[in-house]
Amino acid sequence: MLGEILDWMLAPLLFVWPMSLAITWLVAQNIANRPYDGELGAMTRVLAQEVMSEYASGRSPRADALRARVERSALALALMRGDGDDRLYFQVLGPRGELIAGDDTLPVPAEGTSASELRFRDDAIRDEPVRVVTLWLPLGAPGSERGALVQMAETLGKRTQLANEIIKGVILPQFVILPVAVLLVWFALARGIRPLALLQQRIRRRDSGDLSPIPEIEVPEEVAPLVRAVNDLLQRLDQSMAAQRHFLADAAHQLKTPLAGLRMQAEIAERQIDRGEGSDEAMKHTLQQIAWASQRAAHMVNQLLAMARTDDPGHSLEREPVSLAQITTETVRDFVPRAMERRIDLGYEGPTPGEATLHFPGYPVLVRELVRNLVDNALQYSPRGGTVTARITPDPLGQAVVLEVEDSGPGIPAAEREHVFQPFYRVLGSGANGSGLGLAIVREIADKHHATVLLDDANGRAPPHGPGARFTVRFPLA
Repeated sequence: MLGEILDWMLAPLLFVWPMSLAITWLVAQNIANRPYDGELGAMTRVLAQEVMSEYASGRSPRADALRARVERSALALALMRGDGDDRLYFQVLGPRGELIAGDDTLPVPAEGTSASELRFRDDAIRDEPVRVVTLWLPLGAPGSERGALVQMAETLGKRTQLANEIIKGVILPQFVILPVAVLLVWFALARGIRPLALLQQRIRRRDSGDLSPIPEIEVPEEVAPLVRAVNDLLQRLDQSMAAQRHFLADAAHQLKTPLAGLRMQAEIAERQIDRGEGSDEAMKHTLQQIAWASQRAAHMVNQLLAMARTDDPGHSLEREPVSLAQITTETVRDFVPRAMERRIDLGYEGPTPGEATLHFPGYPVLVRELVRNLVDNALQYSPRGGTVTARITPDPLGQAVVLEVEDSGPGIPAAEREHVFQPFYRVLGSGANGSGLGLAIVREIADKHHATVLLDDANGRAPPHGPGARFTVRFPLA
């Protein structure tokens, strides 16, 4: 973590540093030019005054006199400067472009500058770089097409030396400051993230089953929200794992009964065979008890697997349109043999699968499991000669698909209607041999489809065996 932070801090610095060097060089050149440009401009104005004084009379001066006067002034300026590091060049051109005095190799700039305005530029004389200052003098002499031109040039020795000194004064300290800054940043980051390292060590030393909150002592203020979020996650994980442990304990307890029955009936049959006792009827009864116990255990296992499938977020790749009418009719058809065995009138009311029915987005496998558990629960609690009806009713608002499953059983008291959706909960005194998982699976699947499950009495539609129970599931269309 520390290395990554340093990388992100130093990478931009290493990218910007060459740009800083280039900008520093340009600024140093500008600073170095200012004093020498001022001096060179003053000397140019002195020569310009000499030329202007010759033209002040209003008549054209003699060329040899003007040349002598300008050369004396240029020599005097050079002597007064007393500088042997750089060479000075000067040039004076007359109004018609003729050379009056100075070096004829000095390049002549383009016209267009205003009078008495100094113009500086970089140029070269005999392949040697120079700094040139130019001054146009509109003299207004008769027959003149343009003014006179005064130029002075100087080599760049002193300027380059001053620029180098400026660059050294700015850049060299950076070579010392930069490593020190990196060390200070590294030290500050190492000290700043030390609480995070200690927090990491405390978490690593924890046992895998320890989901207690992480102490917020010595935790940086910036990291405290993260620690609180992790503690909240640990609390929810602890609650989820506690619920799973409770569920597994209940499942193990519930499976003990059919498995113990299987073992007991098998031991009875074994003892009867060893003693040569027991008729065919007794043996048939024992085998029937074994088959019943194994069927109950298999039903329990299937429902446990169904509940695990509803809790698995990856059980299906995508939702798809679900035809509730088709699933309900197929489920009712599958339970017809069991209903006939118990002499229960099992029926279906609603649109047929061939009709145009509404579809809602969902998981067909889970919806089928929901319908099967509701119908199975209704058959389980309906007495012989009772009635079970699976019904699809229209929604007055057209926003949902509604499934109703009602029976003619003893019904469920209002105080226990919310508890029946808990795993392994069974209404006392019902006399049914259910596993207590069917309605819990129904609630899980309904929640996964954002559907609502309501439980009430059958409103007198059932036979006089009891008030009956009606489960209503509303699947939203969107």
